[in-house]
Amino acid sequence: MSTPASIKDHPIHPMLVGIPIGLWVFSLVSDIIYAARWGGPVWADVAYYTMVGGVIGALIAAVPGFIDYLSISDAKTKSTGTRHLIINLSVVALYIINIIIRSNGQPNMALPIILSVVAIGALLYSGWLGGDLVYEHGMAVELEPDGKLSKGRPRPYEVTAARERDERGRLTA
Repeated sequence: MSTPASIKDHPIHPMLVGIPIGLWVFSLVSDIIYAARWGGPVWADVAYYTMVGGVIGALIAAVPGFIDYLSISDAKTKSTGTRHLIINLSVVALYIINIIIRSNGQPNMALPIILSVVAIGALLYSGWLGGDLVYEHGMAVELEPDGKLSKGRPRPYEVTAARERDERGRLTA
């Protein structure tokens, strides 16, 4: 199943998601450095600005992700995509709340760090769902009629040309 949000047959969404993920993980690391007093107040500022950058990056990555989502026709794949989308929007909402708390003065660091840890946990699960969309449902994987990837590459792990689905909606051999 190819993706409409692509550049020269390369899906855009996976290219962009690393930006907010990296920024949000580094934001949490910066918070821990500040809270543990391993560094000065600059680490709280670094955490704040990497968090803001992560939200901006996530919203940019969401555009091609949503375009891909709208192209899904299979019900099981759509269900996985819906969970992926809802969790990602929830993560963005948690970070926006975190940013608002921080913008209203120097907070007790416990709540912002807890929000970040919960958000990173949700992000891990959402990333697992994103991998499920690709490796189990064949999202953004374009196969030739003979079962090989377009441009002569070998078949990807778990995705075959049969295009038959098992009871969980996964592509079978």
